[in-house]
Amino acid sequence: MTWSIPRITTGAERRLLESTLDRNRAELINTVRGLSEAEARRRLVASPTTPIGLLKHAAVAERIWFQHVLASLPKSECDGGTTAGDASFIVDDNETLADVIADFERASDRSRVIAADFDLDDITTHPDLGAVNLRFIYLLIMEDFARHAGHGDILREQIKHPATPTPDVSEQP
Repeated sequence: MTWSIPRITTGAERRLLESTLDRNRAELINTVRGLSEAEARRRLVASPTTPIGLLKHAAVAERIWFQHVLASLPKSECDGGTTAGDASFIVDDNETLADVIADFERASDRSRVIAADFDLDDITTHPDLGAVNLRFIYLLIMEDFARHAGHGDILREQIKHPATPTPDVSEQP
C-alpha cells in the first residue's frame, strides 16, 4: 500500500485543495512505481482496469476536466486522449509505463497552469452537469484519483503479494 504524510495541513482553502490533489496524483503514480511492464499491464478484475490503465484514465480525466471543461477547449484541441469510460483505461502495446507516467504528469502540469487562471468560484459549463466551478472540479478529481489510488494499491498487492487461496466458507460442512 502506498501512502505519504501530508506536507501541507494548514492555509487557505485553495492551497489545501491543490496540495491534496497533487498528493492524490503522486499516490496514483506511486501505485505503479517498481512494477515491471508486464506487472503494470496485468488485468486482475473483470473490467479493463490495470495499474497502468489507471494512470492512462487519470490523464484523460485531467484533460477532460481542466482542458475541455474549465478552459473550454474543444476535445480535438486537447493535448491527448479525451475519450471517457472503459476506453480511457486502454494502453497501446507500444506505450511503456514510463510513457504513461510522463503523459499523466504532463496532463497534470497543464491542469495546474490552466487552473491558475481561475478563481475557485469561477463557473464554467460541463456538457452533462451544467454549471460547475473550479472548487467542484478539484473535489471531483481528488475523489476520483483517491479512489483509483486505492484500486491501484489493491492491484499492486495482488501482483506483488498474492493471497493464498482459502476455502470458501459456504463450502464448509
